[in-house]
Amino acid sequence: MTKYRLHEVFKVSGVPTVTFVHPARFAEVMVSLETPGRCMILEGPSGIGKSTLIEKALDATGIRESALMLSARKADEVDLIAELPSMGAIGTVIVDDFHRLDDRIKASLSDYMKVLADTGDSSSKLILIGINKAGQQLVYHAHDLGLRLDVFRLESNPDEKIHELIEAGERALNVRFLDRDKIAAKAQGSFQIAQLLCHKLCVLSTVIETQTSELEIVKPLDVAVEDVMVDLSRLFKNTAITFAQGSKIRREGRAPYLHILKWLSEGDEWSLDLREAMAKYPTHKQSVSQVLDKGFLQALLNDPAKQEVLASFHYEPTTSIITVEDPRLIFYLKNLVWRAFTRQAGYTADYFSGRYDIALSFAGKDRVFAEKLFQLLQEREVSVFYDFNEQHSILATEVEVYLSPIYRSEARYVVAFLSEHYPTRIWTKFESDIFRERFGEGVIPIRYTTTSPGFFSEEQKYGALSFDPTADTDAQLTEMAEILCKKIIEDRENSKSVELQQEHDIAVTLEVSHLSAGAGIGADLGEQTAI
Repeated sequence: MTKYRLHEVFKVSGVPTVTFVHPARFAEVMVSLETPGRCMILEGPSGIGKSTLIEKALDATGIRESALMLSARKADEVDLIAELPSMGAIGTVIVDDFHRLDDRIKASLSDYMKVLADTGDSSSKLILIGINKAGQQLVYHAHDLGLRLDVFRLESNPDEKIHELIEAGERALNVRFLDRDKIAAKAQGSFQIAQLLCHKLCVLSTVIETQTSELEIVKPLDVAVEDVMVDLSRLFKNTAITFAQGSKIRREGRAPYLHILKWLSEGDEWSLDLREAMAKYPTHKQSVSQVLDKGFLQALLNDPAKQEVLASFHYEPTTSIITVEDPRLIFYLKNLVWRAFTRQAGYTADYFSGRYDIALSFAGKDRVFAEKLFQLLQEREVSVFYDFNEQHSILATEVEVYLSPIYRSEARYVVAFLSEHYPTRIWTKFESDIFRERFGEGVIPIRYTTTSPGFFSEEQKYGALSFDPTADTDAQLTEMAEILCKKIIEDRENSKSVELQQEHDIAVTLEVSHLSAGAGIGADLGEQTAI
């Protein structure tokens, strides 16, 4: 029997040898390689085995020696990649990290692939390797390219392939994993994660080389996962927190970056179409769309001070797709205790009970003030309903039906500009009729110093903001935004305190119940003994 050391069998980095398993589509990749003029894309996160697969396929087809490997990560090779379409017969060229090329080069390669597909040119074949949705990026640049190339996604392998990897390791080390099915399920199609879990289980079981007689690995997988999470925390905790906080943590905001991170952890794929996600989670649509439309997400990932720590994320603005390039980071996110993580990232309270934090109600002549307050709050990542910002959604809908739920319950607060014009407008009358009964639990009046009270008899009973339209309005509105943000923060902190108290009360109740049950059992046993 050949003796192996653990690091030779289950590899936590590098290309596996003993436990190398052909991905499920290996045969299809070989066929595509041998088809003249048929270009190919291999997509999937870093570390999934894309480069290894293409190398093995090139070996199997006998063309590895004549193939040229280029990388978009190497500045001196990017110029050569850009020249490929004008070089005539190029043979077989593999371009790794395609997703890191600029749009101009991507578009040029798209056109070149179309030419190769149309001509069936047997002297040239282009193979692009990139992260998830690389094929979609190409189709974006050349809409009729979709059926002209082969796209192989390698982010997930079926459980039987994971089992094949585990069994190869078992034979090499002469061990048997009792939790084999659980390992395959936890790996979620990733060879690298399967390697990592098997390696950790062996370490915890003091298996560091081939055993002289078969040994059962009985250590529970959950123990290994916790140990792996400790290891991965050193690698990715700072990464996750940095992303979750965005360019600046805003406790009054809706934590759009935190939610993007959570959505990534909940998906079946290692990439996320943020436009689709916003449709799925409309409560957070406004805050997330803001970081996309204003380029904040792209700026965060391109920030020189944060690029290294956020290197595992890639965002493609043309498709609104964000991808995690390292399977270990996805594993880390999927196994986080999110309630604890949000506190570690500096956030409080739950996110979020309503669609909006604030809905603005105002007469048309006060729009300049409402818009200024909207902009100030939006800069603080507060979710605000402001009609001009929602016109595209209101179009072709019954306006009253659209607005009613917002002012009735979907906005945590209604902030009403009670100027002299407010009682005279149709829409302010409509809006106020809807939220009138919310005074005392969700309406914040802005009282104009130039207007006599009287439109709402009930509003005089409650605290309000004061506004003098004849003074420095920008300074006043800035102060209002600050006060409103403090109010939102306070609400969330109070909500968190209530939640923690409820958890404490439940724990005490369970403990008392447990002790009572124990006392009852003891009494029963005492009675039996006496009998």
